[in-house]
Amino acid sequence: MTAFFHHFMYDFRTGLRDKSLLLLNYLFPIGVYIILGLLMSGLNPTFLPTMIPAMILVAVMSCTLLGLPNPVVDSREAGIFRSFKINGVPALSIVVIPILSSFVHILLVSLLITFTARPFFQASLPENWGYFFLILLLAAFNMASIGMLIGVVSPNSRAIPLFSQSVFLPSMLLGGLMIPSEMLPSTLYRISLLLPTTHAMNAWRGFAFGMSTTFAPLWGLIVLLSSGLIAFILAVYLFNWDNKNRRQGHHPLLGLIAWLPFVMSAILLST
Repeated sequence: MTAFFHHFMYDFRTGLRDKSLLLLNYLFPIGVYIILGLLMSGLNPTFLPTMIPAMILVAVMSCTLLGLPNPVVDSREAGIFRSFKINGVPALSIVVIPILSSFVHILLVSLLITFTARPFFQASLPENWGYFFLILLLAAFNMASIGMLIGVVSPNSRAIPLFSQSVFLPSMLLGGLMIPSEMLPSTLYRISLLLPTTHAMNAWRGFAFGMSTTFAPLWGLIVLLSSGLIAFILAVYLFNWDNKNRRQGHHPLLGLIAWLPFVMSAILLST
């Protein structure tokens, strides 16, 4: 337990000391929050009721999808994981610790956004704080597991932007952050159901803010949890200690199974 704690504290401090991780964990999401708060509050008043969850999701995606995979690939390529294996560190710990440290970074930024958006931009506060934090934890767990899975399956650092941006950019445009899902054309709405942010925003609207939703918000919780669990299990299963010894039967394309709950939601859920 002591070794686990020291490993966790080292990983957490790395997220503060490393300039690129500091940018993705704190500076980028806070900068986006300030810019969009100033811009959207004047141009689109309908943005204010969901501003807090939307900006929190930007922070979650930046920390997990953009910030989490690179250290995994860099450590594998540098042989750090091999030394961990020699010293008896299990693969489960290597997967769990970055996810836990990302939770702390996300919580700190989320608290900043939540308690400054009201006085600075007149954003709406949640009506149900319990559901608000529950959905925050589920969204963070889901995307941290997906981010870890991206790091595990990426063959090198050049592949990370392709995988990460394939989720990040569509989520920004179609995931309900800027434009409510009900305003999307039917085809784009179906595509948006493939994104974690759509389910998180829908659950936040229904459970935490008492707003209308495009589908039952309980389904969003189920999809986020099931996809997160699948991604976490696959990250442990597909984990490689180095690039030269990939185990048979552990093909990276197995990572696509983590998207099965989203695919099912796109088929079954309707407006």
